[in-house]
Amino acid sequence: MGDVVVIGAGVAGIQAALDIAGHGIHVHLIEREPSIGGHMAQLDKTFPTNDCSMCILSPKMVDVQRNPYITLYTCAEVEKIEGSVGNFSVTIKRYPRYIDESTCNGCGDCIQICPVEVYNRFDAGIGVRKAIYKPQPQSVPDIVIKDPDHCIECGLCYDVCGPGSVLHEDAPKEITIPAASVVISTGYSVFDAKNKPQFGHLLLPDVITSLELERMINASGPTGGNIKRLSDGEIPRIIVFIQCVGSRDMTINRPYCSCVCCMQAVKNALLIKEKYPDSEVIICYMDIRSYGKGYEEYYERAKALGVKFIRGMPSDVYTDNNGMTLQIEDSETSEVLVLHPDLVVLSVGIGPAEKTGQIAEHFGIPLEDTGFVKPVHDAVDTVATIRPGIYLAGTTTAPRDIPDSVASGGSAAMRAYIDAIRTRSA
Repeated sequence: MGDVVVIGAGVAGIQAALDIAGHGIHVHLIEREPSIGGHMAQLDKTFPTNDCSMCILSPKMVDVQRNPYITLYTCAEVEKIEGSVGNFSVTIKRYPRYIDESTCNGCGDCIQICPVEVYNRFDAGIGVRKAIYKPQPQSVPDIVIKDPDHCIECGLCYDVCGPGSVLHEDAPKEITIPAASVVISTGYSVFDAKNKPQFGHLLLPDVITSLELERMINASGPTGGNIKRLSDGEIPRIIVFIQCVGSRDMTINRPYCSCVCCMQAVKNALLIKEKYPDSEVIICYMDIRSYGKGYEEYYERAKALGVKFIRGMPSDVYTDNNGMTLQIEDSETSEVLVLHPDLVVLSVGIGPAEKTGQIAEHFGIPLEDTGFVKPVHDAVDTVATIRPGIYLAGTTTAPRDIPDSVASGGSAAMRAYIDAIRTRSA
């Protein structure tokens, strides 16, 4: 007794787990994906410093795996929770990997020999993965997972695996964990751009989302860091970003700003201009919200490098014999502009994680109208919930950038640590 459960192993959950474990409290870190790291692992650089995302995140991921005070459960979800602060009982379900985790060394021989290629969710569909795979090159834990839905049981992976780690059969397992307190850091989901059909995502091959661009621009991504038109593989000369797709939109119950989209677009525009100086990069925006330390200077740097900013929202994107066309009124000059981009990037907003409602129901805590988990107070206390001993971190309550998510994880960690100490001394 006196342990802490952290649900979700994105950067906020990782930070919370490391902070609690650093005080000698045992942490059970639960992640539904095969690897920890969350959305930050998909990013190329971070703003406003352009530091490598994985250079920041990967050491934390390794620290989680090596820390003797942290027990990691991947491919796992919470089934139910019972009890009260100091005496919770959390039941989780671990889904099968079809891999013997104790013997797999992550060599990747099975991946190379697998003949099946399917949609890769980590690469946002820009690349493919095998039916047996690692979610990312720097996965933690560094072992593979077999996808039974797409495996054709050709038998090659069984034959090539030296330790014999690939299993023919595997089954879910239920585990019950006693805990003094719980930190929920289940992260976010990105807006599905096909719900704004006027922009043509999935209808026009050269209309992509900001997350797809992140995987494209990443040196370890499916294109090796090269930006290409999906229609013909050519480097685009004119790239147009459309902001607030799935944010600040009352028609889809997303009245809030998603916090990171402006600076993410500015960051990627800078990276494009640095790699392709002759390209023309245009950002169509409603308002540029550069609110953080160094953010305004970052925005000014983009303008100085030639990134164009047009204040207005295009009505739609359509194609003709000349390629893609979009029309926009610059609200600062009242001039109507017709653009012919080679590539359109939709800056999609942030929403609650897919199973946030289910988690909230399990824990008996309310949701906001927008679907995020409701804290005790939006300004005074954004970490505590109405249920004592259960705390919130990261983008569970609202969109946040990486520094704010890390700070939130640290705040939730200290609240959970206090409960654990009180339980041990009782």
